[in-house]
Amino acid sequence: GPVPHLYPFIVNDPGEGTQAKRRSAAVIVDHLTPPLTRAESYGPMARLEALVDEYYHASGLDPRRLALLAREIRDLASSVGLDQDCGIRPDLDDDAALTRLDAHLCDLKELQIRDGLHVFGRSPVGVQRRDLLIALARAPRGAAAQQASLIRALAQDLDLDIDPLIIPFASVWQGRRPAILETGSPWRTAGDTVERLEILACRLLDGEVAVDEGWTRTRAVLDWVAATLAPAVDACGRAEINGLLAGLDGRFVPPGPSGAPSRGRPEVLPTGRNFYSLDTRMVPTPAAWTLGWRSACALVERHAQDHGCHLTRVALSAWGTANMRTGGDDIAQALALMGVRPVWEPVTGRVTGFEILPATILDRPRVDVTLRISGFFRDAFPNLIDLVDAAARAVAALDEPDDVNPLAARVRVEAAALAADGMPTETAMRRAASRVFGSKPGAYGAGLQALIDEGGWQNEADLAGAYLAWGGWSYGAGAEGEAAHGLFARRLSQVQTVLHNQDNREHDLLDSDDYYQFEGGLAAAIHHLSGVRPVIYHNDHSRPENPVVRSLEEEIARVVRGRAANPKWLAGVMRHGYKGAFEIAATVDYLFAFAATTGAVRDHHFDALYSAYLEDPAIDQFLDQHNPAARREIAARFREAIDRGLWKPRLNSVFERLQERLT
Repeated sequence: GPVPHLYPFIVNDPGEGTQAKRRSAAVIVDHLTPPLTRAESYGPMARLEALVDEYYHASGLDPRRLALLAREIRDLASSVGLDQDCGIRPDLDDDAALTRLDAHLCDLKELQIRDGLHVFGRSPVGVQRRDLLIALARAPRGAAAQQASLIRALAQDLDLDIDPLIIPFASVWQGRRPAILETGSPWRTAGDTVERLEILACRLLDGEVAVDEGWTRTRAVLDWVAATLAPAVDACGRAEINGLLAGLDGRFVPPGPSGAPSRGRPEVLPTGRNFYSLDTRMVPTPAAWTLGWRSACALVERHAQDHGCHLTRVALSAWGTANMRTGGDDIAQALALMGVRPVWEPVTGRVTGFEILPATILDRPRVDVTLRISGFFRDAFPNLIDLVDAAARAVAALDEPDDVNPLAARVRVEAAALAADGMPTETAMRRAASRVFGSKPGAYGAGLQALIDEGGWQNEADLAGAYLAWGGWSYGAGAEGEAAHGLFARRLSQVQTVLHNQDNREHDLLDSDDYYQFEGGLAAAIHHLSGVRPVIYHNDHSRPENPVVRSLEEEIARVVRGRAANPKWLAGVMRHGYKGAFEIAATVDYLFAFAATTGAVRDHHFDALYSAYLEDPAIDQFLDQHNPAARREIAARFREAIDRGLWKPRLNSVFERLQERLT
């Protein structure tokens, strides 16, 4: 018979692959993710870390130097914007300010970033292989000893506490300090402990040191790495070539699961297989519900700490691909915020409905959640649209006080207004309770990419208008893409918080236009409609056992420092010539787009990328040699950021230097 359509897809992207299967009966040959590594310290972060270490030593030996060192640290942090990134205010005393800075530096060092790109048909070797194995072994995979996290197993075997990662700066860590971890550098926090454990893990995998007889947990994990994980990673290159040749020859390509391997999913390896996704009737899974509940609780607590009030109205972006990878984290979180729990059929594990939790159990108001779904989510998960819609309508029908149930209060007010305008009562209630919106049937995206790429916008109103036009179609309660742009606008005008979850660290928010389109477009629309910038949280679900709530400003700062301006990341992409230069240019484009849509990008973030890309002679020469078009695009985007008032460069000479590159 005829050879089917054959597509290579990264193994952590089940959404795109599933669409290809549905549209053209495609056969997939999946491939490995880029190798992962630790960001580590460099440049101003390394200098600040050394100064903080000196401050720590002086606190015990020569307190007279503390004021001078604190001033030097704060001045250096201020000069590169790190004080803004970690929220150091002038009124904070030195110990509090340095504690916060120290925590931020530790967080940046431990950030997982990509070390170059994956080359189809080649398994990583050398340092890239070792670092990838450690990254894949960091996430626990179950309760058995060999399924534990490698870093946590080492900590337990060495009787070390790594929770939390940072402790008060003035407190000296008093735990047992094994000689094998001593490096000569200061060791005062759990963050320092994690760094030492990462270094020890590298030495163990390199064979520089042997596993102690008493390290039973570590031995179990390392045995699993040697017997299962490492062979699977090593087999990826040959398996990818074999899968491609089999597909081109019209032969059978073996099936395999899809997902993010760094998120505790080693079973997706080796790659080179015709991946499949999941049974959508089992979403959200019990594991996803556990994560969604934890994340919802953490979000509510973080919002209360930040703003001194309860979280009541949220807009959440839900992507089909992400929910395929996670088993429905986003939907579970949305249900948890509303105070609703899925119900599963005991034998099959399929979701059969939901249970409304009593308000007394929540100990907080129910949250009014507006869900903006992607086009692929609409196609892949009609059952989840119905689940969320039915749950929202059930919560809206509860007889609870307004301060306990803001969703019901809002629906009552809006339904009454629609009925007063002559709409039938039943129709008014149906429209007032609508909480799921997306693109019209057959359409995909959020409508901002062309505007940003081609510069076809004048102000935020243009971006907001595009987002509202593309997303103003209602789903649920019998509506399958019903035009409801006015209704969508009313929903967003009342939203106080934008929420987007990232489920793995194999990519970040400056890697794809989807993040700024959905997250940024949502924020721009809300700001345009209400006149108030919404609070934006970009949650980290890469460790299912410990979801972390961060503001968008915090996440952008982490990615700019930890990955985008990091010489380690730049060295990795420079191995790939033209494509590496493209990755650099894309990072600038996406940072610019977030600045345009959210206002969450600071001047020093642009400064950091400009210095790292165009002011560094080696990077500038690389761009000019391997992809001069990307070099011009980078300069043009920086210039556009200045022209649109999104960036005020620290150096007055920047404008002229950019002009020279564009002429």
